Parts: sequence; structure tokens; C-alpha cells
Amino acid sequence: MDLKLYNYLTRKKESFKPLKRGSVGLYTCGPTIYNFAHIGNFRTYIFEDILRRTLERAGWRVRHVMNLTDVDDKTIRDAAKADEPLEKFTDRYAHEFFRDIAALNIVPAWKYPRATGHIPAMVRLIQTLLNKEYAYVADDGVYFSIKKFKPYGKLSGVRARSLKAGARVSADEYDKDNVNDFALWKFKKPGEPSWPAPFGEGRPGWHVECSAMAMEYLGKTLDIHAGAVDLLFPHHEDEIAQSEAATGKPFVRYFVEAEHLMVDGKKMSKSLGNMFTLRDIEMREFHTLDFRLFVLGAHYRKPLNFTWAALEAARASRKHLLESVATLKTCSGQGTIKDETEAMKVIARLEKKFNAAIADDLNTPQALAVLHELIRYGLELEAIGRCTERAAMLLLAMIKNFDRVLGLQLVELARAPSIPAEIQKLAQEREEARQAKNWQEADRLRDAMKTAGFSVEDTPTGPRIRPL
Repeated sequence: MDLKLYNYLTRKKESFKPLKRGSVGLYTCGPTIYNFAHIGNFRTYIFEDILRRTLERAGWRVRHVMNLTDVDDKTIRDAAKADEPLEKFTDRYAHEFFRDIAALNIVPAWKYPRATGHIPAMVRLIQTLLNKEYAYVADDGVYFSIKKFKPYGKLSGVRARSLKAGARVSADEYDKDNVNDFALWKFKKPGEPSWPAPFGEGRPGWHVECSAMAMEYLGKTLDIHAGAVDLLFPHHEDEIAQSEAATGKPFVRYFVEAEHLMVDGKKMSKSLGNMFTLRDIEMREFHTLDFRLFVLGAHYRKPLNFTWAALEAARASRKHLLESVATLKTCSGQGTIKDETEAMKVIARLEKKFNAAIADDLNTPQALAVLHELIRYGLELEAIGRCTERAAMLLLAMIKNFDRVLGLQLVELARAPSIPAEIQKLAQEREEARQAKNWQEADRLRDAMKTAGFSVEDTPTGPRIRPL
């Protein structure tokens, strides 16, 4: 598989080649565990899951590291509001995060390092930057001097020339109007957690956390760093600056970023009341995999607009997929060896088509279209009585093969509908009426089945009953 990924460092699609043969180092920015992750976060995490699954499909062993930010401005602020110790407060939301990714069938990362568990690595990195004079001590902490790092802005396009002498920003998160020196370490304040350091007791800034933890597990140069486009500046830009200034080596070879998720055409915000979590989806009786299918319906680099109507359409589509797979599980036609050979050719052709789609910068909409084509082919065979048990087995195996990337659990969750005995009896009586050419009675029995909530379809192998 010639996997092509859009690299934000070069702003073009490139063939992916890892540094080490057979192994990929993947770092993804995880949640700040001060609240439930919202559906915008999960759009990114699902894209990252598809990336990881595709890398594994291509034959690479993936060492995936996703951080958990458990100390920053927001976690400290909200733990204080809750009047809870920071660890207890963040543990609760870490637990909810892991529950959510399991519900979305996201493959767990190799490592989930927490910031508070890696303070010594951050202190060492900051001390290196001080020694190399890329950082300096101010009255409230240690700052990175972006004027000293000439390539600053190479990822986001933001340039350091707009920096005013001595201008600093201490907040962990800031916008493009703040191209200022950023905080690596914040000196101790009353009521805040702190750790000892040779340059003064305090706690880390947000940006330094990711650099220290990524390099701790994946080395000085990462193959892929993934996240969302809103992290390009300042977070990923600052990661590059502090990491490359410290090591003298490229920090990341491929930056792969997902676009925004909008809600009803607007940016998500608490003030608009449109910042939904998986709990909101489940409260409306949607399955979490309905949301996963909704996300896969758009390319990760295109903005995606969430509406409840769009999620309803995804639910209907997933229901159809599950019903179709359930039908294939019961195939027992009278096809020949020639039919099975033809089916094998079609399946092999569609596998190549699927691989080409997913290798083209993770084109999940096209990959889903190939999945539908495969299932449609199987249903057509079944409708004419040529879907033998072996052909069905091959079709289901390939659906499962595709689903190792898509993660929709179609074969596992598809269940043949339970048909009540009285409905089966009506279907049998209707078939007898049809054989006797008693069309009026056959229509009456069909209507009775419909009233009871079931449809009947005539096929070469007999009547097929389905719930409406």
C-alpha cells in the first residue's frame, strides 16, 4: 500500500515512509481532563483511529502515544471550583474519556502518559533550553524566546517578526494575535500544585508537556504528529520550537491534522449551548457508532457540520448496513462453482478499490462507497438465489477486512431478525396461496403481515421476511 498523507509541514500530499523499517511512531494530542470530551474532540480522535488502523493495514507496527493533560490552567481552575484535589478531579474525567473511546470502538493507544507523571522530563527539557539560551527566566516563570528560533512559524505560517521586544504570554492557550514568547514553566502560586526545579518551584506550561512526553516514548524525531487544525498555532508551532531548539533535530516528519466540526453551521461553544458530548447523543437514543459512521462520511480535512438530522441519516444508513450483513449471514442459495469463482473475482477487485481509497489520504467517504458496493453485490446474488454459503463466507470475511479500518463492527453486531412463529405461518400460507394462484388471498396475507410490522419479498429461494 502506497499510503499518501497530507503533510501540513509541506502543505501537500506525500507518500508516507517511516524512519524505521516496519515501525511507526505516532503521537496524538489527547484530552485535557477537566470535563467530558465533546463531539468535536471525537471527530479528531476517530480520524486518528482511522490513521492508526490504516498504518497497521499497510503492515507497520504502530507505537501510538496519546497524552492526557492533567495539569494546566483549566484543570487547576476547575478542580479549585469543585473543591477537589487535582488528581481526584482529573481521574474522574480520565475514566469518562476511556469509557467514551471504548464506546466509539477506538483502538487504545500504546501509552497514555499523564503530564503530572512526567515532570522530571519537562524540567530536563527546560534546563536544556536555558543552557542553550533559547529560554530565559522572568519574574513569573521561564519563557521560550521565539526570536532565537529562526524557523518559528514554519508549520502555521505565523511569523516571529511581529513579536515586540520582551512581550510574553503566560496563558496555556492563546490566539494568533499573541505571537509572543510562551511560558515553559510557571512559578508557584498560592493554591496551585507545584514541583521542585533548579530554576524555581512551579508547574509546566501546556506546550512543553507534549514535547517532553512525545520524545520520552518515541525519540527525538516522530514519524507522525496528529491532531486538529486549531492546534497548528500555537500548540504545535511551540512544540516544534522547543523540541528542535533542544535537540537540534527535526521534531516531526509529518503533521496530519483534522478540520473543525461545526454544529448547525456554527462553532461549538458553551455560550451557544451546542457543545455536545456522547452522553447527549446517547440520551437521544442514538448508538455511538451512528456518530462514528457520520464522521467517516466526510473526509477528515474537510469541515463537517453536525446536525441531529445528519445523525439520524447516519443511524438509518448503519441500520441498513447491519440488516444487509445479517441477510448475508443467512445466504443459502444454489449457486455453482462458476458463481463462486466470479464472486471471488469481484471481491478481489473491490478489495483493491478499498485499499486505493484508504491509501489516498484516508478517503473514508470513498472507502464507505466501496463497502456499500460489496454489500450490494452480495444482496444481488442472494436475491437471485446464487449466494451460496461459501460465497457468503467470502463476502462476510471481506466486510470484516474493510471494517478493520472503518471500525463499525458490522459483522459482530449484525443479527438476523427474530421472526415470530405467527408471522412465519402467515408467510407460509401466503406462499401456498401464490402457488395456487389465489392472488387476492396472497395480497390479504401480505397486508396482514404489514399491519403486524413485517414485509415479505418473493425470491427464487422462497419468501424473505423482514421487520419494517
